[in-house]
Amino acid sequence: MSKAKRYWMMKSEPDAFGIDDLERVGTEPWNGVRNYQARNFMRDGMRVGDGVMIYHSNCKVPGIAGLARVASIAYPDETQFDPKSKYFDEKATREQPRWFLVDVAFERKLKRVIPLEEIRGYTDALGEGFALTAKGSRLSVFPVTAAQWKLLLSLE
Repeated sequence: MSKAKRYWMMKSEPDAFGIDDLERVGTEPWNGVRNYQARNFMRDGMRVGDGVMIYHSNCKVPGIAGLARVASIAYPDETQFDPKSKYFDEKATREQPRWFLVDVAFERKLKRVIPLEEIRGYTDALGEGFALTAKGSRLSVFPVTAAQWKLLLSLE
């Protein structure tokens, strides 16, 4: 019996790598995540085929910009081993990598960016623990329930 599909939100800065970039390349390793909880979601929770909402952060209108899917199982993030990378981690070794990533494949852009300000209007429906609207949450990768996914997509 197959397990139910899981859903995720992954934040990116569109100036660095946004939904337009993902559409252009098709599939991309989601590298540079340097938060243990976010890493654990990718390493331990994500499965090939899971749904992903791409959220644009640190831009004029932060919000959900598109959909993607998890396209690989987790594997070591190569940037941790590269001394020239801003994501280099001197404590990481090939035998004991510290940082993992998954490949993410483009599905579609939303008809419009669903702005954070609008999403905040649904805080009660999304639940107190929803990482996007929770006070103090800075996670770049986090789970979304099937109900939250459906509600957020209905705003499109």
